[in-house]
Amino acid sequence: MDAGTQDTNKRVAPRMRTLKGARLVLPNNVSTFQCTVRNISETGLAVELPSTLAIPNQVTLRMDDGRPDRLCDVVWRTETRLGLHYVE
Repeated sequence: MDAGTQDTNKRVAPRMRTLKGARLVLPNNVSTFQCTVRNISETGLAVELPSTLAIPNQVTLRMDDGRPDRLCDVVWRTETRLGLHYVE
């Protein structure tokens, strides 16, 4: 079994590819960062933005389509992408 198959098997919920606008709101509404949702599931999502350097480990996700805000934990990051898990 290759690494890609192992990673897929660890997922709790299937991901759906998407291309939606959103904002990451920092604690206490200090600042917001525009981002693009690249994939989404029942438990979280992956977003892309120019840089993840200033993003803390917990943010509020505000979708541009009017969905309710969701508190999220950052579970992985690269220079331009974040993996977010919804906080219950």
